[in-house]
Amino acid sequence: MNKISVIIKREYITRVRKKSFIIMTILAPVLMTGIIILPTVLMMNGDKNLKKIAVIEDGSDLFKNAIPDTKDADYVYLGNTDINVLKKNFEQAGYYGILYISPEIINTPNAIQLISKNQPPIGLLDHISGSLEKEIEREKLLAYNIQDLDEILKNIRTKVSIQTIKIDETGQSTETSTGIAMALAYIGGFLMYMLVFMFGAQVMRGVIEEKTSRVVEVIVSSVKPVQLMMGKIIGIALVGLTQFMIWVLLTLGIVTVVKTTVLKQGSMTEITRNLPQNIMAENQLIAATPQTAEMSPELVEFSKMFDNAMNQDWLLIITSFIFYFITGYLLYASIFAAIGSAVDNETETQQFMLPVTVPILLGLMVAMGTMTNPESSLSFWFSMIPFTSPIVMMARIPFGVPFWQIALSMLLMIITFIAFVWMAAKVYRTGILMYGKKSSWKELWKWLRYSG
Repeated sequence: MNKISVIIKREYITRVRKKSFIIMTILAPVLMTGIIILPTVLMMNGDKNLKKIAVIEDGSDLFKNAIPDTKDADYVYLGNTDINVLKKNFEQAGYYGILYISPEIINTPNAIQLISKNQPPIGLLDHISGSLEKEIEREKLLAYNIQDLDEILKNIRTKVSIQTIKIDETGQSTETSTGIAMALAYIGGFLMYMLVFMFGAQVMRGVIEEKTSRVVEVIVSSVKPVQLMMGKIIGIALVGLTQFMIWVLLTLGIVTVVKTTVLKQGSMTEITRNLPQNIMAENQLIAATPQTAEMSPELVEFSKMFDNAMNQDWLLIITSFIFYFITGYLLYASIFAAIGSAVDNETETQQFMLPVTVPILLGLMVAMGTMTNPESSLSFWFSMIPFTSPIVMMARIPFGVPFWQIALSMLLMIITFIAFVWMAAKVYRTGILMYGKKSSWKELWKWLRYSG
């Protein structure tokens, strides 16, 4: 045991001192924070130039003033101006583009064109199409000679928001959010895939490096090959856990700093002003409590999302993630270690990698489908199969999984990783000292049957 602890210490210290480890440990949280914060920052610091858009209708005034101005765009109605003449000099006239509305738009929804020199932003297109859709609906309803149409439309327009309530076995109910569950399922499944594959591959590379440099010949004179393999696997696992914990802490710190400095209340208000008024009206919350009455709609929605996120069973999620990461890593790391011991260079690993990577990728694909149907038979069976259960089960847990399914999956995981560590150790023991011979699956099977 002392020899294994020495190997673990050596693997851990050697790897955490590498420049690549330090760079990735610092860079990953910055990239992750950028993914989280960048969309909002881009919205806040988007194109501030006011766009003047010339609106031309062919032979009617049906949509005059139907498109409301926004902070980013003014719509100038030019009536029956010749579009061919305006096309030649609309930029010189100070227009960003020309919005041409054909009289056929009532019956042909795509009979509208936005002509410009640049690709228009999606927000601009959504505002125009949304405004015209409402006006077309209004005109069609007017054909039925309904009196006080505007007042009727105002009264009947209703925003429906479905609250999801989960009841546990004791009868206690908690408000949940399918969106939060889907986000946790995606993050949990993808993170499990990335960590297991990344750190498992590091084991294989480490074994190949020691084998090609002949360092392993010196090491195995003092320790057993199995001790060397287990020390390397555990040492790299500790490196992975260290890096993961630093990532979590740094990401939370950076997000907190950015949230309190960049995304202030004033910034959220600025985002609100940039949104078209019809979109904002449709996204207002139906009811407001005295505590949220003075908050902006975005902060109210964020507060509600935060409360729903806190209603998740975080103890089960975190405990399950740690368990499946450790067991999933040990399973795949032992396979990677066996492959690394059987080859002389990384190029030769290609013939062995396909059977290993297919289950991981298959698990990720099933996990993506699990987010839309977590109770399907496909999701169930793949969350039981040990080669895919770390990824798929982490995608199912946020939606709620019966305890017996989690227990059965964990039991199968423990049995499988112990069996594969034992088999990998037998292959590793023979392959680590084998040079100059190209290995195959048949050769690995022979090594696996060696006794002693």
